[in-house]
Amino acid sequence: MSNDQQYDPYANGQQGHGQQGPDVTQTWEGQTWDTQFQPVVQQQQPPVTYEAPYQDPYAQPAYEPAYEPSYDNTAYLPPQGVVAYEQHPQQHPQQHQQQPYAAAPPAPAAPAAPVGYDTPVPAYAPERVAEAASAAPAAPAGYSSPTTSGNTRITDAQRARAEGRSPVIEPGLQPAALTAVLGLLLAGGAALGPYGLLVPLVLLQGLTAAGWFRLNGMWPARQGIALAFAGGLVADAALLAAGREHAAAAILGTLGAWVLLCLVLQLRSHADPDERMYGLMAGVASAALTVVAAGHLGAAPDAVVVGGIAVAATVVARALPLPGPVSLIVALLAGAGAGIAAGGLNDLGGSGALIGLAAGVCALVGLRVASYDYPSRFVHMTAGVALPLTAAAPAVYLLGRALA
Repeated sequence: MSNDQQYDPYANGQQGHGQQGPDVTQTWEGQTWDTQFQPVVQQQQPPVTYEAPYQDPYAQPAYEPAYEPSYDNTAYLPPQGVVAYEQHPQQHPQQHQQQPYAAAPPAPAAPAAPVGYDTPVPAYAPERVAEAASAAPAAPAGYSSPTTSGNTRITDAQRARAEGRSPVIEPGLQPAALTAVLGLLLAGGAALGPYGLLVPLVLLQGLTAAGWFRLNGMWPARQGIALAFAGGLVADAALLAAGREHAAAAILGTLGAWVLLCLVLQLRSHADPDERMYGLMAGVASAALTVVAAGHLGAAPDAVVVGGIAVAATVVARALPLPGPVSLIVALLAGAGAGIAAGGLNDLGGSGALIGLAAGVCALVGLRVASYDYPSRFVHMTAGVALPLTAAAPAVYLLGRALA
């Protein structure tokens, strides 16, 4: 074998493990690694951001005076998104450049201009706030600013309570006029007969039942109002069936039965004990007043005529714009005068003055009750109309039987 003969690696396996000659040169052919070529490693340039200036960790901290931020002293800083967007087109050419060793680090961005702490901060001036509030347009007197939570207008009763004024608010002239009309209807119905008196009396009992519950702050109270009104209707039916001779027994019997019924209904309620007691008192009082109003049906017709006219005159005189003591005296004199005038038209004569005066006093008591504890307009139009006539029913019944 000559020196020019090359060694075949594949033939070596076929020749076995025979010994080769010393003159044979082995040459390896295949892939290798070139150690002379060194590719350039490209370093990705980080995005340009705003960096805080270098601070020496060993430097003494400087104590600066307290500063309150102000919009006037704040430097303008462009959004970082815009800066990054503007810097990216400059970064792409740099990434494709081939450098011999590594890319140069980017130059640090210039820090933002510091806020001038020595700029004086305007102090809070209450006078400027007051001037700005006075310069703002005033809202209308009857309405408040618009809200999304509903109507925020307050009633006269709520305004009086917030201002700390007296809890007594008189119903006024309009409820007094309605009371006078209802009193005249009672007087005219009594002159016609018991069935003529029944129509205005039922209206009076309905207003009494609804007004008393609303006066006590219980609304809606449909069950209590219906129960009290039903008691009044039962009392009317009992009076018509028993006659005027047994009017007291019919009224007291109906009243006792309705008190027991109210007690049973409240015991079956699942409300709190305090709430049940409050509902029991309101229900019993409303039923009692509604049943007592039926006394007009059991009284003498002449006494009912005098009492209705006297109550009408009393409440109208009380609603006149007069000082308190003067208004009270004028109202009582008006009731007594109306009683004398009405008594002159029937058999009572001069005794009508006493009935008129007593009915006037009871009407003022009922009017005072309807005016108490910041009543609403609804209370004035229900309890303020009905309570003067309802309160006068016992006086008309008792004095009518005594003087007739």
